[in-house]
Amino acid sequence: MIECGTLNVVVIMGGIGAEREISIQSGNCVAEALGQAGLNVVTSDIDQDNVDILQNTDVDVFFIAMHGEFGEDGQLQQILEDQDLIYTGSGPVASKLAFDKMASKKLFANAGVNVPAAVEFNGQADTHRLEQRVRKLGDKFVIKPQRQGSSVGVSIVNGFQDAIAVARKTCQDFGVCIIEEFIPGREITVGILERQALPIIEIKSRTGFYDYQAKYANHKTGYLFDTIKDESLTAKISQAATDCSDVLGCRDFARVDLILANDGLPYALEVNTIPGFTAHSLLPKAAAKVGLSMSELCVKIIELAIERRGAHVPKAPTKNKFSIQSMKNKIISDKRKHKLSSTK
Repeated sequence: MIECGTLNVVVIMGGIGAEREISIQSGNCVAEALGQAGLNVVTSDIDQDNVDILQNTDVDVFFIAMHGEFGEDGQLQQILEDQDLIYTGSGPVASKLAFDKMASKKLFANAGVNVPAAVEFNGQADTHRLEQRVRKLGDKFVIKPQRQGSSVGVSIVNGFQDAIAVARKTCQDFGVCIIEEFIPGREITVGILERQALPIIEIKSRTGFYDYQAKYANHKTGYLFDTIKDESLTAKISQAATDCSDVLGCRDFARVDLILANDGLPYALEVNTIPGFTAHSLLPKAAAKVGLSMSELCVKIIELAIERRGAHVPKAPTKNKFSIQSMKNKIISDKRKHKLSSTK
């Protein structure tokens, strides 16, 4: 039973998607970090048919650490919005847009950010017309599910015939996919916190491709700071990342994945509205680079969620922990003003 009079946080994790295992790792790491900061935390493994925890009116804030389908695509966020509950991160519209790689790609381009050319494929397109369109992309391709994360289902192939064959298989496994031109270059990622770009991380995968295995299982994958020495280029990359986040309407935090092409141009690939919080994860690494511990990062995210409801959260001195007691007092006061709905 959650103890009354404290800031009660539920970390939502798990689900039934392809990223379930990573979500559980992220959720446990977040729960540990918030617990170390003094918050009263429990975890909840939910899915579309099991959202009973949302009926618990003792909960003050829901920290979403559920990646992929239902957790990151706007569905869960819409349920939380409909129940007038306080939760972390982006809202339903931004989440839905970011989760759709083709929709977000178009918005990035409209914002003036470079993106790899791509063709959407639903498995039903005429083969001849599809071949014509794919040929225009080059001779090396990235095939990826249109709505998926953590590099699940992503393939790199040579030749348009192989590209189409792999795309058909990807459609069978994951639904609509995109066939994207392969941009040779350096894999980089930029964390976003309060609309500000965190230090750029360059990813060095020993396999040559930062796939699911390299992200979560290969301890030899390198994550490097300060590898781009040109200050004007780092500023350009950071601006591209914040533009991508802003054009989608993301809030509080996100992570933007890019390719720094061999010609020196940054190309945006996708925005992760709920990036990982595991030991391998890059947003916490970038936050640590600017002096925010995992606990401070997670508390800051909680703080932003509370402030969005109109409660002012006093800032603690930089060297100290955030003012947890002040947060508790404010959220309890806020709950009295905004009675949380007990209906789904």
